[in-house]
Amino acid sequence: MTINFDTLKASLVLYGLNAIYAILLLAIGWYLSGAMQRFVTRLLSVTHRVDPLVTLFVGSLARYGVLAVVGIAVLQLFGIQTASLVAVLGATSLAIGLALQGTLSNLAAGVMLLLFRPFHIGDEVEVAGKAGKVRSLSLFMTELVAPDNTQILLPNGQVWGAAIINRSAYPGTGEVKVTFPVRAGAANALAGQILKELRDDPRIAEGGTPSVNVSKVIATDPATPVVELTVSAKVKPSDADAVKQRVLDHASALLAAA
Repeated sequence: MTINFDTLKASLVLYGLNAIYAILLLAIGWYLSGAMQRFVTRLLSVTHRVDPLVTLFVGSLARYGVLAVVGIAVLQLFGIQTASLVAVLGATSLAIGLALQGTLSNLAAGVMLLLFRPFHIGDEVEVAGKAGKVRSLSLFMTELVAPDNTQILLPNGQVWGAAIINRSAYPGTGEVKVTFPVRAGAANALAGQILKELRDDPRIAEGGTPSVNVSKVIATDPATPVVELTVSAKVKPSDADAVKQRVLDHASALLAAA
């Protein structure tokens, strides 16, 4: 078998140049995809009529669209016909669908979240056992920011398939109620200290004066009578858990010191 070194050399040069062109094309495509995402996001943000959640989603869609076009161009650069590629993908669609069912379900869930919009950017939500403020929605992931400034990334499939608690859906105030037992002799002093603490809390709603009352008698033993104190206050729904925790912490500290 005779090897034509001139032909081999020409083929190596040709494929080497194609590989260099492909790398350059991928690098340019990656840059253009980011630029397209920023352009679409800025364009939709200027109108002030498009929901920020939709803006981020469409920007992410534009980026992946550019990457898809670049991928097809790279394949054509190596002589792979897209028509043949589509035929191959059609023949193996079942296997691909089974392999990517999790990813595809996240994509479908992202579209459903975009259409029905159960939350918006900045909403305080609790979903799939995680709580935080909504920061973004992409094709596959929903990003939350926890109260301690921790990033939480949830697959869209989990978000759409779980109960969503949106504490920012209905503006206004809600009521926080906390009950705990206390010795009858210390009830008045404890109530006064808790009231003072709550009145200084800026999260208490305007006009929603907090109250502390004895709701019932738990133990009637003359030696150690115990009553139940009920603390109630009007707060924003997004602050309800924080205020409740503050009341419990303050009451625990006071009871430990008593």
